[in-house]
Amino acid sequence: MVTGGAGFIGSHVVKLLAGKYPASKIVVFDALTYAGNLANLQELDGLDNYVFVKGDITDVDSVRRVLEEYGVDTILNLAAESHVDRSITDPLIFARTNVMGILTLLHAAREYWGDQLEGKLFYHISTDEVYGSLGFEDGPFTEQTPYSPRSPYSASKASSDHFVRAFGETYGMPIIISNCSNNYGPYQFPEKLIPLTVNNIRNGKPIPVYGKGENVRDWLYVGDHARAIDLIMNHGTPGETYNIGGDCEISNIEVVKTLIEITDRLLGRPEGASADLITFVKDRSGHDLRYAIDHSKLTRELGWRPATAFRDGIEHTVKWYLENSAWLKGVTSGEYLDYYTKMYASR
Repeated sequence: MVTGGAGFIGSHVVKLLAGKYPASKIVVFDALTYAGNLANLQELDGLDNYVFVKGDITDVDSVRRVLEEYGVDTILNLAAESHVDRSITDPLIFARTNVMGILTLLHAAREYWGDQLEGKLFYHISTDEVYGSLGFEDGPFTEQTPYSPRSPYSASKASSDHFVRAFGETYGMPIIISNCSNNYGPYQFPEKLIPLTVNNIRNGKPIPVYGKGENVRDWLYVGDHARAIDLIMNHGTPGETYNIGGDCEISNIEVVKTLIEITDRLLGRPEGASADLITFVKDRSGHDLRYAIDHSKLTRELGWRPATAFRDGIEHTVKWYLENSAWLKGVTSGEYLDYYTKMYASR
């Protein structure tokens, strides 16, 4: 059962698992709020080992029904409200989904699995933002870094992490948590920096950059993240936490400049033609200065490491957005919200 499987990261994970494990039933459980898009999974329609169920992780009866109907033995939780700006505007939604939703999943799983825990797993995908903010001279986050969330979003994710660990300790539930750095790649909702910038360059709109653009993020290609999740799900040690990073620290302004160079070139425009679209705006409240992930535990224990260089990944990503203008238009116009109705209303 993959919660949030119609979202950006979730859809990449589902497609990887559906192709790799044809004998396993993969149940996508997603509320299809603004960031969930069934068009992300349309290539799986008709596969025998894939099924979609529309549902909310805060609805315990819906969760119970799915667990029982499909005999779920593994829960991959990717369902989350994840945009910091939205959490500043409405933190209650983040508490509802990211805290109460995960608690509901845990409670339903404990009820359904009972004492039959052999072969069961609750795998919770979290974020590096729970660790707080690093200075430029600080070492990267490790699995032992104390939590220090600084936004309603990261506070809600930190809370869900604590509940997952508590169920592991209190009830003996087999749990795993992974904390990842900033993901990028195809199918990302265009409120995020990279797809927003590409779309604005194409349409000649201002590119908003917080402050001076000096904030640094560790960028992880979504395909590499999906591989890590698959590896951890199958070979990780229950009760453990694994950090997943991209070995790629870049400031926001450098990311934007790279996107301008690539997008202008692919559109046949003069180099740097869109540079004047950069618009520095008031910095976000509590904006974390720097994130960096030490993934050495995952590399040492399970042999994973990021395989996609940023330049290669970002080139592929920009090409995908430019070549999939219908997907982007559907999302920015809101048409994608009708996809579920069109695809499933007659079934």
